[in-house]
Formats: sequence, structure tokens, C-alpha cells
Amino acid sequence: MNDRDVRDLLVVGGGINGIGIARDAAGRGLSVTAVERRDLASATSSSSTKLIHGGLRYLEYYEFRLVREALSEREVLLESAPHIIWPLRFVLPHEKTLRPAWMIQIGLFLYDHLGGRKRLPGSKRVSLKEKPYSNGLKPGFEIGFEYSDCWVNDARLVALNAVDARERGAEILTRTTVTSARREGELWRVELRSDGGETRSLQARALVNATGPWAGEFITGALQQKQKATLRLVKGSHIVVDKLYDGDHCFILQNADRRIVFTIPYEGKFTLVGTTDVPYEGDPAKVAISAEENQYLVDVVNRHFAKSLTPKDVAWSYSGVRPLFDEDGSESASAVSRDYVLDLEENGGKAPLLNVFGGKITTYRRLSEHALQKLKPFFPKAGGDWTKDATLPGGDIANADFEAFVAAQTRRFSWLPAATVRRLARAYGTRIEQVIGGAHGLNDLGRNYGADLYEREVDYLKAEEWAMTAEDVLWRRSKLGLHMRPEERAALEAAMPSGASQPEAARVS
Repeated sequence: MNDRDVRDLLVVGGGINGIGIARDAAGRGLSVTAVERRDLASATSSSSTKLIHGGLRYLEYYEFRLVREALSEREVLLESAPHIIWPLRFVLPHEKTLRPAWMIQIGLFLYDHLGGRKRLPGSKRVSLKEKPYSNGLKPGFEIGFEYSDCWVNDARLVALNAVDARERGAEILTRTTVTSARREGELWRVELRSDGGETRSLQARALVNATGPWAGEFITGALQQKQKATLRLVKGSHIVVDKLYDGDHCFILQNADRRIVFTIPYEGKFTLVGTTDVPYEGDPAKVAISAEENQYLVDVVNRHFAKSLTPKDVAWSYSGVRPLFDEDGSESASAVSRDYVLDLEENGGKAPLLNVFGGKITTYRRLSEHALQKLKPFFPKAGGDWTKDATLPGGDIANADFEAFVAAQTRRFSWLPAATVRRLARAYGTRIEQVIGGAHGLNDLGRNYGADLYEREVDYLKAEEWAMTAEDVLWRRSKLGLHMRPEERAALEAAMPSGASQPEAARVS
């Protein structure tokens, strides 16, 4: 084994926490390999509600530290990637039988001030009898409370962190399984096997277990250790339906069980509704929405909106498993903390192991920073914290002004439909040039698979973002699967024959 196969850090897990740690470490000058047994963001990190938010409801559980950190991160992340992260306004209809107005107002006051808000507008009281808020709502809702949070393209956030990590020297291996990891002297020896059957051995000075809902399985399986943390797996499911109302605002709906459900404008002509909180047992890779969850979300919609739904109206659904660190054995899945825990096994200063438990997408950057701070004693020559002021690939947009950027790109690529330019700008930011290349007309982009997904873009995703299957392209690097006819999705499957075009948990009508 040569020196090239000895890494400073080997990170297991290709979700947002694992890839975020790999990126941070590479930027500090460490040699890094990150390993994911499926596609990047193929599980929890592509199945979120897609929000960068403080978590308004966490205030009810007195999680002030978590909310403060998350609120602070909103604006940091918004600056770093204004193409895939943007502000949203949320409207909370007041229901007298649930939380009283004074409680909501106190909560929103804290929400406005805990995280040092700078760019986002504060909360305010609004009339639900007036447009745009009255659009689509049932009569009877009179007042509401509006506040700010942000949207994120979650799977692209992972992909862009991976691109940045690679450009800083990290090695990113997808479709690769860690079959075993054991200590040998001062190093870890890690055995890898790719989906194609190739095997490889690596040595690493430190190991990070960021496998999300598989963290416990990794400890007892590949590491052959006893599990020492209580992980609670909670399923969150979402449905996508035809647009429920006009306007760019979102609703945060209170339910009689004290849970909240979001409705969010989605992909132009749809509304995203979620999420549920259901205890989960079994393989997280096989998670899917249940009939009960589907009906639960439909019922919440029907309670609030004039447009009546049935489960048959669901255009698409997805589910993810959140690995929560259950410190106090809470009875309610909703009450289990979304905070993260970094468990460092120092091993006498040699071959340390860092287990990552819990966390939420909003705080991934801080989690990654804290992880490297914990590992700093083992790498005294590593650089310091750096990610707070760094942009993600494509995020170096002047003054973080996305609309001005889109206007300039629309003029520049006047031969492309304006909607396509906007979509590409949203996905790739300033790297739109790399996607379009030297094209001067639609014919230069190659085959159009449907929904203005051209061959040139598919080739870019394969070459630069680890996309290997139609599923990777249609449901993680983009959501174009929602906009394509079955025969169009089948055509891309035929061109990328190594996988199906949508997740097991999804259904597209």
C-alpha cells in the first residue's frame, strides 16, 4: 500500500453531514476520501421539507440553542448559495382552539431576534380576508401571522458541497460500500467494494461515521462495535399536489395533534405538503409513505383549503428517515430533539472515530465546522475555520442578487426559452456557462429528453456531479421527473440504463 492510499480522513456517508465534513476538511488542507454506498443525497438529505429554517415549533420545546444556531445559519447559507437558497414568507393562520395569539406573537418575537436577523424581513400580523392570503383558503380564517425563512434545493446542496470538496482535493466515491473498518496501529484499515464488484483498501488517520439512519448499523456491522447511542428513526413523508393557491407565500398549518404541516409552492405548478412524524423500523432504504400518512396530509389540506383533495390527487410522494438522538426517551416523535451530537472516540490519540448523530440540513455547515474542531488535536497543521465566508459552486453571484443575474443570463442566452434559462440559473448559478458550453443554439445542446432537459446538461451531470442513472438526474439533481411524460422518462432511462427513473417511494401520475 502506497502513501496515496493513506488518507487523513475517511468519511462514510454521502448525505449533507458527511459531504459537508469532507468539504470542510479538504478546505483545511487535509487529504480526504468520502464514501457513499448509493448516490449522493439518496436518502434523508433529498427527502426533507427543503427549508433552511430555525424551526419555529422547536421553541415550544425550549430548544433555544438549536433555534439560535439555525437562525444564524439562514443568512450565512443564503449568502453562500443564492441560486439554490432563497427567502420565503410563511403565513400561520390563527386558530383560537389551538395556540393562543399571544403565544404565537411571543414565539415570533423570539424568532425575529434570536439569530441576529439582517437580510430577511421580520414577522407581522396579516388579514386572511385579503389577497393574496385569502387565495384558496376556506372562509372563516380571519387573521394570520407572517414570518420569514428560506427554501433550499436539498439534494443540490449536497451535490455542490461534493463538487467543492473535490475541487479542494477530496476524493468522492459513490456506489461504494465500506465492508469493514478496523484499527491497525495508528491507522484505520478500510475495505471498500464498488457496485461493479471492484475492491480496494485504504488507510486513514481518522474515521467519520456520518451514515445518518444507518449510523447504528455501521457501528455494529462494519466496525464490529457495540452501539452506544440511542438512535430513534422517525419517518417524514411529503405529498405533491396540483397548486392549491396562487401566490409565492407558504402556509404553516396547525393541526389538532399540535403538529404543524407546511404547504409550499413547488416547481411552478405544484404545492408541496408535509411533513409527518412517524416512528420507523426497518431498512431506511425501503421507506415509503403509508396510506395513513397520505390521508393525514390530505385531511390537513382539506381542513384549511377550499380545494378538496383525495389521496388519488397526489401527483408524487416521497419519504425519508431522520436519525434523531433520543437522549430522554420522549414519547412523541415530534418532541425528540433535532439537535446533533458528535461522539468522539479518541482511542488514546490514535485512529480516532467520530460518530455523527442527528442534525438538520440547516445546521450542516456548523455541524461540519464543529466536527473539524473536535478533530483538530489529531491534525495540528490543519487550517482553521473557513466555510462561513465561502460560497458554494455557482454561488458567487454579484451582491447575491439572483434576479439581476437571471436577467443578465436571459439576455446573454437569448436563444434559450426564458424559463429554461431561469431553471439552469437556479440549478447551476454562475456555472451555467459550463453546462451550456459553447452552444449558440438549441441544436448545439443535443437531444431534448423533455421538459427542456438536453443531452448537454445530462453529460455535465454525469461528468461533474456523479449522476449515473436517470433517477439521479430526474429526482435528485433536478425534479424534472415531475414535468416529464412517462415516455420521456423512459427515453432517459434507455440512455442511462444503469438504474430506474424514480425512487421506490415515489409515484408519478
